[in-house]
Amino acid sequence: MEPRLVGPGPYRATRLWNEIIELFRAGMPLRKHRCRFKSYERCFKASEAVDCLHELLGSNQNFGPEVTRDQTVKLLKKFLKNHVIEDIKGRWGKEDFEDDGHLYRFPPSSPLKSYPKKPSCGKEVIKFPDWNEPKAGPSQEHIPVKSVTMNSEMWYKRHSIAIGEVPACKLVFRRELTQTNIEEIWKSMTLSRLQKVLGLDSLDEVLDTKLVNSKHIVQNVYNVNKQGIVTLEDKSKELPHWILSAMKCLANWPSCSDLKQPTYSGFERDVFKTIVDYFGQMKEPLLTFHFFDIFVSVLGLLQKPSKAVEALQISCLLLPPENRKRLQLLVRMMARISLNQDLPPLSESMRTRTLIVQVFSRCILCSKDEIDLDELLAAKLVSFLMDNYQEILSVPSALKSSIEDHVVHLQRVQIKYAGADSDATLPPPSFCHQITTGEFEYQRATGSQEPLAALLEEIVMNKEISVKDKKKKLKQFQKSYPEVYRVRFPSPETEAMLFPEKTKQKPPILMWALKKPFQPFHRTRSFRM
Repeated sequence: MEPRLVGPGPYRATRLWNEIIELFRAGMPLRKHRCRFKSYERCFKASEAVDCLHELLGSNQNFGPEVTRDQTVKLLKKFLKNHVIEDIKGRWGKEDFEDDGHLYRFPPSSPLKSYPKKPSCGKEVIKFPDWNEPKAGPSQEHIPVKSVTMNSEMWYKRHSIAIGEVPACKLVFRRELTQTNIEEIWKSMTLSRLQKVLGLDSLDEVLDTKLVNSKHIVQNVYNVNKQGIVTLEDKSKELPHWILSAMKCLANWPSCSDLKQPTYSGFERDVFKTIVDYFGQMKEPLLTFHFFDIFVSVLGLLQKPSKAVEALQISCLLLPPENRKRLQLLVRMMARISLNQDLPPLSESMRTRTLIVQVFSRCILCSKDEIDLDELLAAKLVSFLMDNYQEILSVPSALKSSIEDHVVHLQRVQIKYAGADSDATLPPPSFCHQITTGEFEYQRATGSQEPLAALLEEIVMNKEISVKDKKKKLKQFQKSYPEVYRVRFPSPETEAMLFPEKTKQKPPILMWALKKPFQPFHRTRSFRM
């Protein structure tokens, strides 16, 4: 059975759990073993199970070669607890698994987990709050903008402004947006972008959007110092000074000039243990229990690093500011320690990078319900965070610009022309993608020429307006859009056909007008010879 990449989406932890169990059951060699003068068929030693599962996890693109043997043993302990395996006497649950020669076997019952059943929902896009609502609340929804259909009468009234036939326009002033309105806009557009990056039809199965605090997003974006670290309004939530000093000591080792460092051997290990103990005693991980599923879902994008970075950027904006600040300081320290060649080894049995990923994973990401793959998933996420922390823990500039432009548009005075059916309001900004030059030229042509041609045809075919008004409108249209007009009327003859000349009837000819006036007979004189 070939391993497959489990992408982002609902129940990713459960899907990975079932995937690993299927691979393990298919790949684990079973044979006869003897134990205390008795033979057992189709079983395996604990050490053999560790070897097989460790190799499977290392070659699986969902986890990778950074999985340690110790993590594999912990996963097998969870397999025994959840009756994926049992000892040779059929015991499981309360038994402990060790990397030794004890015999185990697979139970006849299926160990796969079932997926929670939730009502299916269609493709859902995060709703935008309407700035016209009298009260702003979490339930505000964006009312889709009605497209403006321009008929000939509306066009004529708008373009007649140039010659002063109708009042020019009037200004429509927007209601001033409150801070609550702006925060709700930030929440809606941020979640909408996150849903699009993850490629999900809905965020409901990976995130309870009601638990997302819009104030936290705005504070994480704007309340930052020159280094991009969040500044807290409540100073009581800051890290203790002695922890900050310890983190700074290891991050800048050995050039921490403002600290008086002891010279005894093993000092750096004691400082490291102090930091590990402090973060290990937290009741909730830095990425919080509420956001566990969304971060696990992001892990499915690690094969596309740019997508994964953007998804983590947005996801980290949802954190409480104190959690985001602690995450920024901790991950930055971890990254510097792992790259510091001058720092003495912090462990005799494993590399420094492996050690810090292992000891800090659970304080960064874990599930409240003790999901069985917590440690492996957290280790994968922490490794990616360390390698890309500067981008991930910064504010996404594209998202910030889009939301700020949208807020400015809502606050801008709009112009409404007299006679227009509705106000030409722009829709909320959307995230664009690059197109070719040919596509751009085609869209420009079809997007402007076709509606104008339809408008011209409506003027031509309108029988309710007089010939005089129609000629006047056509003249204005020709002046404004000569190219479109030339396509419809390529020659004067085609234009003349629209207004055929009426034949003028000549007045009746009187008979007496045709005759010459009566002249009396004049006798001519004859000339005789």
